[in-house]
Amino acid sequence: MERILVTGGAGYVGSACAAQLLSRGFAVDIVDDLSTGHADAVPAGADFHRFDIGDRSALSKLLTGKKFEAVFHFAAKALIPESVTNPGAFFDVNVARAIAMVETLQKHAVRKFVFSSTAAVYGNPQTIPILEDAPKNPVNSYGHSKLMFEEILKWYATSYGWSVVAFRYFNACGGSQCWGERHEPETHIIPLLLQVASGRREKFEIFGTDYPTPDGTCLRDYVHVIDIAQAHILALKQMGTPGFDAYNIGTGTSHSVEEVWKLATEVTGKEIPARKSGRRLGDPAILCASPAKLKQKLGWAPAHSDLKEIVRGAWQWETSDENNASRIIKASVV
Repeated sequence: MERILVTGGAGYVGSACAAQLLSRGFAVDIVDDLSTGHADAVPAGADFHRFDIGDRSALSKLLTGKKFEAVFHFAAKALIPESVTNPGAFFDVNVARAIAMVETLQKHAVRKFVFSSTAAVYGNPQTIPILEDAPKNPVNSYGHSKLMFEEILKWYATSYGWSVVAFRYFNACGGSQCWGERHEPETHIIPLLLQVASGRREKFEIFGTDYPTPDGTCLRDYVHVIDIAQAHILALKQMGTPGFDAYNIGTGTSHSVEEVWKLATEVTGKEIPARKSGRRLGDPAILCASPAKLKQKLGWAPAHSDLKEIVRGAWQWETSDENNASRIIKASVV
């Protein structure tokens, strides 16, 4: 049985990917310091280890005791507004501590690495949809830190013979009765809208209505987290040859903030009051992926990424007893 190390596996995308690995017969170890993750998000069957990815001693001890086929690296700081005002923390976690991690992996001969990167490496794109070889001009330190680590991984592929795949996500989303997004603070549009619909928030803020888009609000490409997990597993099956490759994970179709707002109202059957605000720092006007390379080379398809189905699944999570229980538990701990 192949064993995969998943960093950040108590987070939203990492836990979903770990669950998909387990369902396909892989053994999974999760490393997460729970700074933003949730212990109850760790899927049953995974071995959980609570420590920071930059802790060389703890990671070395784990790697000494088990043989890993590959690493899926999700652990990172990812709040874009914070990355504009507090860049040092992002370069610390996403670059410095990540270097400590890969140096430790290298010493233990782990050389297959799948990296959770981001569409933020592109910044304000010059052409739509975005191809992988488009110019990289990040407009926030989050995107810059991810791009820096991509460049570092290229050197590991060249110098040490690593097989590396970097996936650039375009708005991961989705959920179900049993799992969904839980960020503190929450900055993602779909859970924010649904929290207003459920009564947890008073109103939804539309950040920017003067963008060069049809309705003046930002356009984004939304992809279901299960489709993201599927891409990782497809990459794992084809890894082996040393080298670095990057893929966009998106649908090739973008939706405006206003469009998602109206769809959330339709799906929930609830009124969702909205307030128009100024632009948010670090937000490009349009992000839309070309997934052609991922489809052609890895045979990937966004089977779960119909936007209405995404919102329906996220609404199931927002109104589920399990989500409500997790909030009560967190409140009692705090």
